[in-house]
Amino acid sequence: MTDSFVSIDLETTGLDPKKDKIIEIGAVKVCNGVVIDSFSSYVNPGRKLMPKITEITGIVDEDLKDAPLIQDVIYKIHDFIGDEILLGHSVMFDYSFLKRACVNEKLIFEKKALDTLRIARTYLPELESRSLPFLCKYFSIEHKAHRALEDATATFLLYRKLTDLFALRDEGSLFVPMELFYQVKKESPITKAQKERLSKLLEFHKIIPDYQLDMLTRNEASRITDQILALYGRTKI
Repeated sequence: MTDSFVSIDLETTGLDPKKDKIIEIGAVKVCNGVVIDSFSSYVNPGRKLMPKITEITGIVDEDLKDAPLIQDVIYKIHDFIGDEILLGHSVMFDYSFLKRACVNEKLIFEKKALDTLRIARTYLPELESRSLPFLCKYFSIEHKAHRALEDATATFLLYRKLTDLFALRDEGSLFVPMELFYQVKKESPITKAQKERLSKLLEFHKIIPDYQLDMLTRNEASRITDQILALYGRTKI
């Protein structure tokens, strides 16, 4: 049984780490079963939030407009985590977003982790859901869902409950930290030529973007340009 780790949770603009962005990071550091430190930060994603994300998280654009960029926040959370094991509810989701941000800043982020969702799926198959909000309600864990620090804290409390109930009878390795594997390459920022062409396309077609051009990657700029051309056709710009 592992009782020292960092419980992590992210709020994001969507589910795809290749396309979506982190908007909030929350983490609690646990040593010998006791929370000794916490980390929480909004992150400016460089784009407007979809109404569905605001509905789920309660986070609005106004909360994020003056927040630091992920390029700055990632150094802080990387230092906060240090060499600790990660804990998460569907931890690969959080790890994939963090790993991508770390790689873009040339930071090494290879981790072992524990996953409360994997444990719950194995030992609580009869439940209608194994979502974090449902499990917290089931075990009477106080929880404000879909806010990063609250979710990270609730995940730690859930892990403690699952450990008390199932760790001694675990015949597999669910309570042993597993290696996380996520392959990602460093993303290059938008080029000057891409920015100029995309700006002209937006102006020509009278499109008001919901993203900041300066914060796009080369791949994102290329994808958006292709989408505009596919929708409006090619022009002599």
